[in-house]
Amino acid sequence: MHAHIAPFAAAVILALVYALRGSAGEDRFSARFWARRRWVSAAAGVSVAYVFVDLLPELGHFGAMLHAEGGGIGTVFGEQRIYVLALVSFVVMYGLQHIVLAAHERSAAAVERGERDAIYWLHLLSYAAYSALIGYLLAERAEQGVVVLATYTFAMAIHFIIVNHALAEEHGALYRDAGRWWLALSVLLGAAAGVFVPVSELWFARLFAVLAGGVVITSLRAELPDHSRGRFWPFCLAALGYAFLLLAA
Repeated sequence: MHAHIAPFAAAVILALVYALRGSAGEDRFSARFWARRRWVSAAAGVSVAYVFVDLLPELGHFGAMLHAEGGGIGTVFGEQRIYVLALVSFVVMYGLQHIVLAAHERSAAAVERGERDAIYWLHLLSYAAYSALIGYLLAERAEQGVVVLATYTFAMAIHFIIVNHALAEEHGALYRDAGRWWLALSVLLGAAAGVFVPVSELWFARLFAVLAGGVVITSLRAELPDHSRGRFWPFCLAALGYAFLLLAA
């Protein structure tokens, strides 16, 4: 039972990022905070550092494991398969963002109410599944030790700040009033599934690859779409600083 406490505690922390950030959406302090674009850039830097310093080396390990487990064509492409999954995750998340941005670029009159609702629910359900995956992986991170769990939880909490901010900007009160609670719940449900329905190491490797692709595109999507909004130095310093902390850990 004690082994279950750590992932659930981490899941509560991650869920609170969704729950508490949205409730302060109209607060003047929150508005001033998020108007300073450097905080979003710094959060994106932390997320990207975690991918390159921590996730990608683990993907290399999992790729070698898949290569050893495979046979025939699986032996030839074993190490590449794990990166292909990360690429597929990247492309799917990019496609989702493209759909949302394309709708926003059209005039409000050109986008019917039903289409807006469909886009919102597609966006929300996709991020609910993504958040549940992040919660699901908490149990395995906890098995690796307190330091591994802590660095993962911190990086994902910062990452959720980016997701929360982006969804609140794109969907406004519709997301802040209800959507954020669905994402918070998805993290908790994912953590429960990770504790009580574990998967094999091979399947964990596949899920980990999906996570890596999603974190990269979500973080870069927050930083790169409009160069006039991005802030290079906060992004750079946060990335280098968290990379140093990960190496030290």
